[in-house]
Amino acid sequence: MGVLPVPAEVRAILLDIEGTTTPIAFVQETLFPYIKDNVKEYLRAHWEEEECQRDVGLLRKQAQEDSSLDGAVPIPLESGSGEEELERVIQAVVDNVHWQMSLDRKTTALKQLQGHMWRAAYATGHVKGEIFEDVVPAIRKWREAGMKVYIYSSGSVEAQKLLFGYSTEGDILELFDGHFDTKIGPKVESESYRRIAASIGCATNNILFLTDVPREANAAEEADTHVAVVIRPGNAGLTDDEKSYYSLISSFNELFLPSST
Repeated sequence: MGVLPVPAEVRAILLDIEGTTTPIAFVQETLFPYIKDNVKEYLRAHWEEEECQRDVGLLRKQAQEDSSLDGAVPIPLESGSGEEELERVIQAVVDNVHWQMSLDRKTTALKQLQGHMWRAAYATGHVKGEIFEDVVPAIRKWREAGMKVYIYSSGSVEAQKLLFGYSTEGDILELFDGHFDTKIGPKVESESYRRIAASIGCATNNILFLTDVPREANAAEEADTHVAVVIRPGNAGLTDDEKSYYSLISSFNELFLPSST
């Protein structure tokens, strides 16, 4: 793949996380299994807390909306009639979470509970965010050259900050000028990249977006954003057409920034 020159008008680099800064395996083999394996224990430990009750309330509301879906798991209300009933409600929440995760759903209710569980896991050292070794040195160079660096991920901003705040490289949050999640819009819609540019205070063609997902790259291109597709171990393969069409890199070190002089 060699060296990829960054267009002279680029002022900001926008980074995807999964498959770009971080191995897909970390998300699939560490983060998600942690939720499945620990959700019951977490609910039992935090059930009486206001935050946990808000999370359960959102999941219950989502379950009502999902009631017509095949395999949907309802979450009953508590009537306060003892431990046995409490266990039954907790088990319903667990079953609902497992069902949503089996369908790879990204509901706000599910993401909120996951975010709170991951926060506890990072803070206690049970989980550390995994970063490819070329990422931090490259970002430091970009920043020294005057680039702004932002994150755009389907994971919540809170989950992003946990991953980079408790990473294998330590707390690296100072490397980023801002974070965006799907509240700004879906990553496969071009309007999302226009909103990000407006939020950053630049034109869309002042941004270079790095992602491993061609659909996201296509949406960004439609908004006149510069794009490179990242090839990492474990990422989904590209078609021959995609390989020939997109600029490809396998390491952040392959980006060549124009001289600032």
